[in-house]
Amino acid sequence: MSGMADGPTVFPTLQYRDARAAIAQLREAFGFTEEAVHEGADGSVAHAELSHGNGLVMLGTADPRGTFGSAMAGAGPTCVYVAVTSGASGIDAHCERARAAGVEILMEPTDQDYGSREYLARDLEGNVWAFGTYRPTPGG
Repeated sequence: MSGMADGPTVFPTLQYRDARAAIAQLREAFGFTEEAVHEGADGSVAHAELSHGNGLVMLGTADPRGTFGSAMAGAGPTCVYVAVTSGASGIDAHCERARAAGVEILMEPTDQDYGSREYLARDLEGNVWAFGTYRPTPGG
């Protein structure tokens, strides 16, 4: 498929009441790497990018005054799936890291019918994060 060698083209974007706390939790509990944090004039997180493997999520402080914030007003929590590259045993270790950081585990590491091993966790503002060995491919 054209352009796939250049990396992902879909980037989940989340809003948090406390974006700085979310960044800390994503780093410490789930192993994300902080790539960029841009502050607004008021010192809030206007835009941040955190990577995991070759994927990236974007986030910022929820602000209903902007176009994006207005469009997101009233939106509920979301679920983001992250493929973990370390295999089935790595999912168990990844889950334990999250648990040790105080994250609420919603589903323990479980083997799925489609061959993936996955667990579910909830972040500090209610979003659900799924981590697993399944790696979806467009057109696959």
